[in-house]
Parts: sequence; C-alpha cells; structure tokens
Amino acid sequence: MRRERSIEPDWFEKLYAEKGDPWAFETSPYERAKYDHTLDRLPAERIGDLLEVGCANGVLTERLADRCDRLLGVDVSDTALAAARARLKDKANVKLERMRFPAEVPDGAFDLVLLSEVAYYWDSDDLRRAAVFLARSVQSGGHVLLVHWTGDTDYPKTGDEAVGELRGGLKDSFVDVVTERRDEYRLDLWQRS
Repeated sequence: MRRERSIEPDWFEKLYAEKGDPWAFETSPYERAKYDHTLDRLPAERIGDLLEVGCANGVLTERLADRCDRLLGVDVSDTALAAARARLKDKANVKLERMRFPAEVPDGAFDLVLLSEVAYYWDSDDLRRAAVFLARSVQSGGHVLLVHWTGDTDYPKTGDEAVGELRGGLKDSFVDVVTERRDEYRLDLWQRS
C-alpha cells in the first residue's frame, strides 16, 4: 500500500543503523552504472556550487567532489552522514549537513542541484516546497539534475510521478535539457531560464 505522507527521517536512520549501506551504494553494479551516467550528464566539466540532496553515505558525493568547487551534501540520517564524513574527510570543498529537505533548505544559490533517488519519498506538499526552493535558489542558467528509479514502491510517489509533479511546479522557470530512460531509472536535466 502506498504511503500518503513524506517518509520520516527515523525510517532512513533505522535503515542505515541496521544495514550500514542499505541500497548497496558501495558495491551494486546498478548504482555504479547509474552514477557513471549521472556524471556523464553533468551540465559542465566543472560546477561552481553544487547541492546534493540525499547524499547518504557519500559514495556519489565522493565522485562529484572532484567536479565542483563547492559541494553541500545534505541528508536526514546521522548514521549515513557519519559514513559520508569518514569517506570525504580529505575533501576540503565538501560540506555535509543534517537537513530534512525540503522542509529545511540551505541558504545561498546553486549552479546545480542534484536530486538522485529522493523525490519519490516526498508527498505533494513537499514536492511543492522543493519547487519553490529550486525556483528561488538555482542561479540563472543553473541546472537541476534528477535521477530516479521507476519501479513500483510503497513510497508516496513513483519516480515518474515525483518528477512530473516537481516539473509541473516549476512551470516556465526551467526548460528541459535531457530526458532519458534506462531499464530501471530515468534521468532528467533542467536548466533555469
């Protein structure tokens, strides 16, 4: 049965506390291929300010860090963030914060916001909050990159529903640059008009 409300932080904390790497970010061939695809679709060789929502244990964050000047990674799980901090301790351009996005949002403006495997955890209210943040905080000419699994879940939204609602909330403030589907996920890149 589908959840009606955004998934609470305690759900993620319990998963990370019990399993360490619950989605096998470190070892999964699916995750590695998806991360390669994500990096291939970054809108530039070098990104100024990047926000990664749902940085988890920092596996993708570590790869992104070499492509940007400043990276802010946020997550709701203290256990996941502890693993990310250990992994990224030598990356001076990376800052990690506990944050329940989009109910809590960072200050500042970003050249790129990455939403990878997170938007389907949010209900419609949180998707609207995320759209407001993106419209306000992505710099002119900046981008939003979304990567979401498209299978069935008990989450509030499917990947397709979450991306569609978020895109609808942005109206004409962004243009579609890339929309790609793979067997198990979709990748979307939008640019601030």
